[in-house]
Amino acid sequence: MTEKVVFTEEMRKDYTILIPTMLPVHFKLIAKILERYGYHAEPLVNYGRNVVDSGLKYVHNDACYPALLVVGQFIDALESGKYDTHKVALLFTQTGGGCRASNYIPLLRKALEKAGYSYVPVISLNFAGLEENPGFKLTLPILYRMVYAVLYGDLLMLMRNQCLPYEKEKGATLALCDKWTDKLTDEMAEHSLHYSKVKKNYAAIVRDFDALPKTGEKKIKVGIVGEIFVKFSPLGNNHLEDFLVSEGAEVTMAGLLDFCLYCIQNGINDNDLYGVKPMYKNICRVILRIVENKQRDMIRAIKANSSFAAPTPFEHTKSLIDGYIGKGMKMGEGWLLPAEMLELIDSGIDNIVCVQPFGCLPNHIVGKGMMKPIKEKNPECNIVAVDYDAGATQINQENRIKLMLSCAHEKAEVSREKPQTQRETHSAYVENTGSKASGKAEQPAGIL
Repeated sequence: MTEKVVFTEEMRKDYTILIPTMLPVHFKLIAKILERYGYHAEPLVNYGRNVVDSGLKYVHNDACYPALLVVGQFIDALESGKYDTHKVALLFTQTGGGCRASNYIPLLRKALEKAGYSYVPVISLNFAGLEENPGFKLTLPILYRMVYAVLYGDLLMLMRNQCLPYEKEKGATLALCDKWTDKLTDEMAEHSLHYSKVKKNYAAIVRDFDALPKTGEKKIKVGIVGEIFVKFSPLGNNHLEDFLVSEGAEVTMAGLLDFCLYCIQNGINDNDLYGVKPMYKNICRVILRIVENKQRDMIRAIKANSSFAAPTPFEHTKSLIDGYIGKGMKMGEGWLLPAEMLELIDSGIDNIVCVQPFGCLPNHIVGKGMMKPIKEKNPECNIVAVDYDAGATQINQENRIKLMLSCAHEKAEVSREKPQTQRETHSAYVENTGSKASGKAEQPAGIL
């Protein structure tokens, strides 16, 4: 068994903690928070085939694709010569659930031993008490600030996605996103963080993006759902968002906050379904109420200061799965994944890319497995499942997406050719009922 190297209090002073890539803006903010509390953290930005090859070299090819990528990115960074390998530590999440991510830490340690870096400490970021490191503690002040990092990151991601396809000046959207990221990271390093300032920042961010010069054209909206790493990480999905924008689409996807709320909600569901941990349920209910209120404040800021589409409140999102899948399905992305598909359809976005990483059985069940019952009740939806693994070619993935976009454009053209009165009748029906004009939402439920 590979020996565990503990991250000690002494290491905290002069070690650099490397963080794998997933959400660049969110992780930059989180790294700044850790710096505020005495850690030196750095999100990795190394991409490319070298990362995949390093993962294949040191991880069994039967492991899930996100694990292969994260291990590969760590090894590639250590071999780059950029870091003193005797002064770095690696930070990795560990779920503690049914996902194989619970075993990523020993998998990473075994890979480090094979590569000759067995002396590099690995820090487990988990809330299940799986591992402890004396030199790394997630205190309440750190967690408090991380909540705002998630909210800020989600807001900037939302603004970027709704502005990038329509910008008149190329690069203006990303430049504004970088400007606000830098400003917020500086604020995260300040001693005090008042919620009144956070809400003011929401409004200022929205107004700044709303003021960007935009074209008046109308583009196809495409939602992205799937396994959390491949859904968010440009490394995991071959820069899927950039590809969709280059193909003339506007990208829509739920933020990281929804996944956090999903995890909290599962603590409540466990008690409701199985009668376990009643005290834990009460704690989860309080936390859920607090975080949902903060999400509503962000939604209000968007609606009050712009014409941007605001996120769907989590309370509504979780209600959409009734009749589709049980709330006891919580492995991987669980019931949240079909809920996000239904949320997109409910908001009028029928074109959906469901990203599937190799080796993630739970994600295939709640992703691909739920596509049929969702399509049966919502025949207007246009869903494509795209697999990502070390052997899949990017051209094949893009061709599948192009076929979906072709169908979306054909459907939009047919819609434009309909008589105006028919479109107005449809719009009035949707406005009055809050449902799709197909009326399928009231049909008997199909269970997986």
